[in-house]
Amino acid sequence: MAAVTTPVTTTVATTAPRRTRGRLRGAALGFAAWLAGLLFVLPLLWMVLTSFHSEADAATNPPSLTASLTLDGYRAFFGVGGGASPWPSLINSTTAAVASTLLTLCLALPAAYALSIRPVRKWTDVLFFFLSTKMLPAVAGLLPVYLFAKNAGLLDNVWTLVVLYTAMNLPIAVWMMQSFLSEVPAAIVEAAQIDGARLPTILWRVVTPIALPGIAATALICFIFSWNELLFARVLTGVVAETAPVFLTGFITSQGLFLAKVCAASLVISLPVLAAGFAAQDKLVQGLSLGAVK
Repeated sequence: MAAVTTPVTTTVATTAPRRTRGRLRGAALGFAAWLAGLLFVLPLLWMVLTSFHSEADAATNPPSLTASLTLDGYRAFFGVGGGASPWPSLINSTTAAVASTLLTLCLALPAAYALSIRPVRKWTDVLFFFLSTKMLPAVAGLLPVYLFAKNAGLLDNVWTLVVLYTAMNLPIAVWMMQSFLSEVPAAIVEAAQIDGARLPTILWRVVTPIALPGIAATALICFIFSWNELLFARVLTGVVAETAPVFLTGFITSQGLFLAKVCAASLVISLPVLAAGFAAQDKLVQGLSLGAVK
């Protein structure tokens, strides 16, 4: 019995320190993750706190954590007291972001289908071409786009931004959705074709429900890119089609204090993106992890 019991005792004694080290390692990784998350969210929390300070308190160095709170920054953003109203700019940003995202998805889904489920010849070269268009600096295409919009009479038009944002987001949307649709079983598509389903029916009734998490992730990223775009919106718009980021830059002046107003405006303009990300967080995680595990 001693000969049988001794190895078991040795094994148990060896396993206990390993479990302890594993728990300590897990606790250390968890602490590091919380610390990294806190570092990432700290600037946002600081912006929220600064938005509730007066301009004098927000400009102090070092800043005061115990300063009195006020809504003056939000009143200035919403035009209380005679300032410009932000609602036209917010509506323009919503129109440009939502319309360009929907148009991008409508164009990217058939393209990704052709590059994944029914791949065309040299489809990897096609994907590289799509991705290479994102390597061009945006400022390099600013003058040609401006001249084209000017000669076509499309300056200060929100639908110009819709077409432009669609063209800018389409390459990354096709690239992402190709990886998502490559996980759709080809047998399901073949079965639908045998039943007589045509391509629009296959895309809408078969492919879309299966790849919905990936489509949601792609839509959210395209929406964020369109909502945050500033360079082309600044150059191509004036008063009628001014977007929210362009409206935000109007609070930055060379004279006077503006930090609290900018923080309040930045927080309000960021809320739609935060709300969209929070609403689609489960689909976003599923979509970004789709295809990661084989």
